[in-house]
Amino acid sequence: MTDKKTKLFGTDGIRAKAGEFPLDSKTVRTIGASLARHLAERTGGRTPVIVTGRDTRESGPWIEEDLMTGALGSGASVQSAGVITTPGVAYLARVLPADAGVVISASHNPFADNGIKIFEPSGRKLDDATERQIESDIAEGELGRHEASDASRATDEQNAINLRDRYLDYLEHEIGESLSLADLKIVVDCANGAASEIAPKLLSDLGAQVIAINNQPNGQNINLNCGSLHIEALQQRVLTEGADVGVAFDGDADRALFVDAEGNFVDGDATLWVLASYMKERGELDGANVVATVMTNLGLEVGFRERGIKLSRTDVGDKYVLDELLRSGAALGGEQSGHIIFPRVSLAGDGMITALNLVRVMKDEGKALAELRRGFVRYPQILVNVKVREKVPFESVPAIANKAQEVQRELGDRGRLLLRYSGTEALARVMIEGEDAAQVRTSANALADIIRAEIGA
Repeated sequence: MTDKKTKLFGTDGIRAKAGEFPLDSKTVRTIGASLARHLAERTGGRTPVIVTGRDTRESGPWIEEDLMTGALGSGASVQSAGVITTPGVAYLARVLPADAGVVISASHNPFADNGIKIFEPSGRKLDDATERQIESDIAEGELGRHEASDASRATDEQNAINLRDRYLDYLEHEIGESLSLADLKIVVDCANGAASEIAPKLLSDLGAQVIAINNQPNGQNINLNCGSLHIEALQQRVLTEGADVGVAFDGDADRALFVDAEGNFVDGDATLWVLASYMKERGELDGANVVATVMTNLGLEVGFRERGIKLSRTDVGDKYVLDELLRSGAALGGEQSGHIIFPRVSLAGDGMITALNLVRVMKDEGKALAELRRGFVRYPQILVNVKVREKVPFESVPAIANKAQEVQRELGDRGRLLLRYSGTEALARVMIEGEDAAQVRTSANALADIIRAEIGA
């Protein structure tokens, strides 16, 4: 039985199996009611405005409807943009303006999962204090019981189309200003998700010859052997079509990964390399500093160092990357997963903004993506997951602590050990990078064996 008093919001909102707590109908209504109530406390009597959107999962419509019902019952005004990307909702929350944007999505997860992400009008995720208040309201279970009237409901399809068109216009004319893709052939893997209509149209409107794949969502095929988690089909299609570049989105299109014309995979680290190098040459890389996470490949840090660029690392999660971007004033940050943030433009990672900025570099430099990647040498990296029975501090287990220290000494300053627990599963993660692939593999497995022996499940 689920403990309803536990922390429900992670670094990317609430996520669970659709239909199960906390994504059952009653709890979703409570979330909508609680959000509306707490927003009303900030508005000084004005009716709070919420804009919603969803990805293509079959559970999306009823979850969105329940959330809207709860919010309307607590006095909010709600507009739905229908199927739209996560950063699209964040954009609309900023420009309408709304008091919050709510996305019904589980990002790259399988279709049976879903989630609720809540954005401030600034584009930042909802503050921790309000998340705790919503969790408390869920535990109390007193909100979200009343049916809402339709007086403040804006769910008609024409309104949703207008909202989506406003976001597309922003991408085309502000982000894509003066950008012509007339001589580029681009393969776009839409992951059967939220980008299925808007991404091909965006790139086509800017002049590209677009081959769209996995753009026929049926409610159950989102992320299924496609998109940013399954890059192989895109690699093959780029080669078959003789395309200049391929781009793969995840289910809600807040991240983008790429394939160059030679069929090589270009992850978030390589994308940061291309973008940071371009921005530094133009004096746009404030402080010559890029923010990434502890999972970012050591080769990027070494390569940046040689180009006079500093790499600052944070915990895993775009929330932490954004916090450091705002704290440091840096102009670029991101994750290996392809979640890239340009804080001067948007505080929400946006896969389509990333794609437009990357192809702009290709156009401005007159170079293929494979050429732009040169200079970034990826260090061999291995990640070993170990199931554990409890998440005790590693330093409190002498055998683990001693082995970890030994491994780091052997790696020296040209290698790196990262030992951490998963934030969502009972797993210890052993990640090692170094110049010697065999040493990296041997060391990671040796440390994993000790963890398994000491605290393994």
